[in-house]
Amino acid sequence: MEITEILAQFERASEALPEDAVKAAIERREQITPELLRILEDTIGRAQELAEDTEYTAYLYALFLLAQFRETRAYPLVIRLATLPSELLEPLWGDITQESLPAILASVCGGDLTAIQALIESEDADPWVRWAAVDSLVVLVAAGEKDRDEIVGYFAELFRGKLLREFSAAWEGLIAGAIDLYPGELIEDIRRAYDERLVEAGADSFEEVEEIVAEGKEAVLARLKENPHYTLVDDAAAELGLWVDNRKESAFDTEWDDFEDSDDPDDLADEDLSDPPHSPFYPEFPDLPPVTTYVREAPKVGRNDSCPCGSGKKYKKCCGG
Repeated sequence: MEITEILAQFERASEALPEDAVKAAIERREQITPELLRILEDTIGRAQELAEDTEYTAYLYALFLLAQFRETRAYPLVIRLATLPSELLEPLWGDITQESLPAILASVCGGDLTAIQALIESEDADPWVRWAAVDSLVVLVAAGEKDRDEIVGYFAELFRGKLLREFSAAWEGLIAGAIDLYPGELIEDIRRAYDERLVEAGADSFEEVEEIVAEGKEAVLARLKENPHYTLVDDAAAELGLWVDNRKESAFDTEWDDFEDSDDPDDLADEDLSDPPHSPFYPEFPDLPPVTTYVREAPKVGRNDSCPCGSGKKYKKCCGG
């Protein structure tokens, strides 16, 4: 497959991942890398225009592929994309900010933490991006590319002066990262952050941190290595496949929400309300089985309970978020 054909398949959103094109891009890594870097440069230069073009997707393929390639030339470009004005971040990044930006940053930084640390400490950067930057440091520890004590030492600097002491998602991320790396040395810093209400924390939050400390460093770090959130990008096709699936779901939800919110009586007259409206991403719905009474097999997890996935975070800030 020619480079131009590969890039053409990356250009616009499709109903399914162009697996052959992704595979061909990986096989032709040396030839396609300059083109992928150019796509990121172009996206930054045309961010306002492309943020309004919901079908443009080339930069997402570039991000994940360059991350798998461990391409350090992408590092400053990813930082620039992540520091675009907040009104452009949501349309361009969406959920990728929290879900994949940590892995992307960790994968392209080449062990150089300078730009990541500057992003964390920047009061002008989006607070959720700053959280993602904190998570990227945890990814590097989980992947064995950075020493845990080095990163915890840097976290201590953030707790003790490098991070502005005001309520922010950046503080949420710092505390979550410290917990996942074992918070023993930082327990008093975390207590102070809770006392100063720098994060949204319930009355039992600090008790949960103490419980994690009581588990011991070895157990907490063993859990870290099993946490799928803290991994490098090793399989761009798999990552992109998840993104395509999420995009389908978002498109479906948006279309159904728009229909439900409609005030036009003709919408109700023209539609069969027994099924949601069809999305171009979805096949026809099969016949559904009869409705049965749901019986819960396990106790319900409260929003403030520890997440059953074992991350150490509250359910509302992890799988229930």
